[in-house]
Amino acid sequence: MSQFTDEKLKQIDREAVILKRKKKSKDFLQTVGDHSALITMSVIFAFPLFMVFIISLMSAGQAETRSFWPKPFVWHNYIEVFTTVPFLKWTLNTMFVSVMGTIGVVISSVPAAYVLSRLQWKGRHTTFLIILGTMMLPGQVTQIPVYIIFAKLGWIPSFLPLIVPAFFGSAFSIFLLRQFFTSIPDEISDAARIDGCSEFKLMMRIVVPLAKPAISAIALFAFLGSWNDFFGPLLYIAENPDLYTLGIGLNAFKGDHHTETSLMMTASVLFMLPVIVIFFFSQKVFIEGVTLTGVKG
Repeated sequence: MSQFTDEKLKQIDREAVILKRKKKSKDFLQTVGDHSALITMSVIFAFPLFMVFIISLMSAGQAETRSFWPKPFVWHNYIEVFTTVPFLKWTLNTMFVSVMGTIGVVISSVPAAYVLSRLQWKGRHTTFLIILGTMMLPGQVTQIPVYIIFAKLGWIPSFLPLIVPAFFGSAFSIFLLRQFFTSIPDEISDAARIDGCSEFKLMMRIVVPLAKPAISAIALFAFLGSWNDFFGPLLYIAENPDLYTLGIGLNAFKGDHHTETSLMMTASVLFMLPVIVIFFFSQKVFIEGVTLTGVKG
């Protein structure tokens, strides 16, 4: 009976080892499949960017051919872009508008989200629904009256129409921050209030430090939106070439140098480079902020 039991246990152990090996093999194959799919998708998405960079290093004649590799590498294209057009000035204008717009969105959205999430007052939910409702209204609907207001204020052409609205809050940013603020335990705020902390200090010293991932996410959204904006600058500053941002500057560059494909690709690379660098170094904070905002609604 003991011998039978020992043989049965050995058989069970052998079956367990076989199942474990099969599971490892299955997990390995699944991992290989997942990584292969991700690598394939990455190559598909990165290939156009790679080709833009490669063409930017070609001569004007070679860029018009079917060649896939520069012969030779024309690094002078990156210098010629700055000497042909005021590319540096366009970049500084774009940076100024983007940074100021980002600051405005953060400064205006944080207090609004705090009031909507951490304070109890009558009409709070109704106000929040109205703010969300503004997200459903297309910008084209309000564009004409907004343009008339800015024209009557004498702000056209100037950077003010591109910067000032950011200081009046962003519905999407307020929503994103509110979702994060509501996930912070109320006990923390109650303890601070008992110790005599004002609401402003509570927001700045407790809530804001805890919400750094969400604030970083909305700042990144705002910066990318301003950097890539084309319609706004075209509408408000196209009359003054000294105020051109990269969006309308590249459009003007395309009109003047539409036959010089290599220079167009060079300008495009320089336009995309800051955004790629910023997103590459901030993707961890960006993903964390977007993920954590959905913890509690």
